[in-house]
Amino acid sequence: MPSAEKTVQIGRTPEVVFAFLARGENDARWRPNVLDVARVSGEGVGARYRQGLKGPGGSRIPADYEVTGFEPGRRLAFQATGSVVRTQGEYTLTPTDGGGGTNLTLKLAWQPSGLSRFLGPVVGKTFEEEIAALDALRDLLENEA
Repeated sequence: MPSAEKTVQIGRTPEVVFAFLARGENDARWRPNVLDVARVSGEGVGARYRQGLKGPGGSRIPADYEVTGFEPGRRLAFQATGSVVRTQGEYTLTPTDGGGGTNLTLKLAWQPSGLSRFLGPVVGKTFEEEIAALDALRDLLENEA
């Protein structure tokens, strides 16, 4: 099962980081593969987003998702719904020592089935790009301080 995990330290409180992540429309500001994203229904657990990612030759690949876990300041989980690759992800937030910052961990996982198992190398590359983008998130949030 392809998976990836990374933790970054961000010089903003968990509440600020969570609020930014919980607004899915912000993803296009720090995730370079996101072409567009918009909430289509709900709030908190059950919120659904329409998302398009950059595909081969700049084409748009649907990558819609639903929020599956929502604990303000602590945890935000999601599951892809708009493609054959049903990725699951989770952000966990903990205060840094001293309480002024956040340790943010992103975990991504995918359980391939059927013919989708042949997409493993592509999913692995996408996971690496998503994990690397956490540095851009940190820079963005710290420069907005």
